[in-house]
Amino acid sequence: MRSLRAARTLLASRSFLLSSRALHAAAASPAAGRWGNAPPPPPTPCPGPSSRAGIAGAVSFSLTFATVAVAEVQAKERLPTDLLPRNVVLYQYQACPFCNKVRAFLDYHDIPYKVVEVNPLSKKEIKWSEYKKVPILTVDGEHLVDSTDIINILQHKISPDDEVTNEEETKWRKWVDEHLVHVLSPNIYRTTSEALESFDYIAKNGNFSYTERFAVKYAGAAAMYFVAKKLKKKYNITDERASLYDAANTWTEALNGRNFLGGSKPNLADLAAFGVLRPIRYLQSGKDMVEHTQISEWYQRMEDAVGEPSRIPEGQYPE
Repeated sequence: MRSLRAARTLLASRSFLLSSRALHAAAASPAAGRWGNAPPPPPTPCPGPSSRAGIAGAVSFSLTFATVAVAEVQAKERLPTDLLPRNVVLYQYQACPFCNKVRAFLDYHDIPYKVVEVNPLSKKEIKWSEYKKVPILTVDGEHLVDSTDIINILQHKISPDDEVTNEEETKWRKWVDEHLVHVLSPNIYRTTSEALESFDYIAKNGNFSYTERFAVKYAGAAAMYFVAKKLKKKYNITDERASLYDAANTWTEALNGRNFLGGSKPNLADLAAFGVLRPIRYLQSGKDMVEHTQISEWYQRMEDAVGEPSRIPEGQYPE
């Protein structure tokens, strides 16, 4: 049902977008300026009852067909009960791109999961773990670490008879981890105002006390502003925005006209790229990326495909 609702919503939004584009194109055409003085079009004959029935049937069939077609492209399959991972707990930072990779995978496959937001200063929530980075995922008591390894293991659990990945998928998952991620920080913290914008989001969504929130926002923004300059030098980035736009365009070129790198539905590379970009989408760097590249249509398709989070709301955790 959720997939069908998403398909219908997508269909409606695309119809609206196409109508808006048509109006914009018409307004921009030379003929547009003559519309006010042009004679009205001849009246269209009113169809008789049989014609109206035929039109209604055709419209109904077209809408049904379009809805099903969109659903086939965008719908995600609910996992069989026996393959559904259970007791899934994600230890994360809300703004961490690698944590968002894992969340994108869980959301896309409708795997319910509990979130434990880790305080990055004390890390008291993961004191039990020898591994002191996030994400950490526990599945039925098994501790999994490293976002790529976590996704590989989960993919094998839910599709035990399938190959984990193919050559193209492997190439672009590696590109996300080794290139795309590294252009984000120099962009997020490019200026002092952008660093403050980023840390305002981090402070509001992270696991901090009131006093920590204030300190994290201002001290963190100042620290990461200078760290970003070092990362810029480390990864040979001369122009932060140009590197981000280039990465976004590289990704859209790799799609080669397909809806997703996986074809009609997202594969693991799509989910990885979407996951790491999700934290910046509504920051200034993400807004600039969408405005100056061709990535927005793919990103919107990914938002529709991934759908609503499958995260279990706090207070509804099973006993």
